[in-house]
Amino acid sequence: MKKEEREILLKNRLLEMKNYENALYQQGLLLIGGVDEVGRGPLAGPVVTACVVLPGDFDVLGVDDSKKLSEKKREELFDKIKEKAIAYSIGMADNNVIDDINILEATKKAMQEAVLETDKKLKDRGEKGLEHVLIDALKLKNIHIPQTGIIKGDASSVSIAAASILAKVTRDRMMVEYAAKYSHYAFEKNKGYGTKDHYAGIEKAGICEIHRRTFLKKILL
Repeated sequence: MKKEEREILLKNRLLEMKNYENALYQQGLLLIGGVDEVGRGPLAGPVVTACVVLPGDFDVLGVDDSKKLSEKKREELFDKIKEKAIAYSIGMADNNVIDDINILEATKKAMQEAVLETDKKLKDRGEKGLEHVLIDALKLKNIHIPQTGIIKGDASSVSIAAASILAKVTRDRMMVEYAAKYSHYAFEKNKGYGTKDHYAGIEKAGICEIHRRTFLKKILL
């Protein structure tokens, strides 16, 4: 595929990804937060969320569901999204919170944290705060901001996709740092997911401080 053809495809994809946002812009809403999470499935580490408010003229090509992108592309887009965003925040729930309240509730808690922090940043700048929130699949009970839960939102909303990239890169970098401290589990490669190397590390060294005990009940019996 020629460079020009690829650019046309990416521009068309961006237009398609803006459908949800454009519908809200037409209602007069401007400050729309996209929210997503990364890390619900791993055996170790936190679940990480992001809330991102993009401008209506956001023009960065290639933004998509973070799972569809290479690590190199995610890193590249991570910086561009932060540069262009009107506001963004990261939320997090560590393994202890996950074990205490379960992964779904921990995810919602981390999403709420990201949403409320983004809202605060906007208001601290003298703006009215978030006017609507687009969330991948879930709905949050404890925020008083209009919201829409979108199934597979990270593949159909540019704001949610941008949030998925910020959350993914943030979490991956954390797991690489953890790998230096907990060297038995190959966190730099598996990011906490249950790979062969990860299970081999648990068998050899047991679990570490960032493992989710509720995800490892059979091993811990």
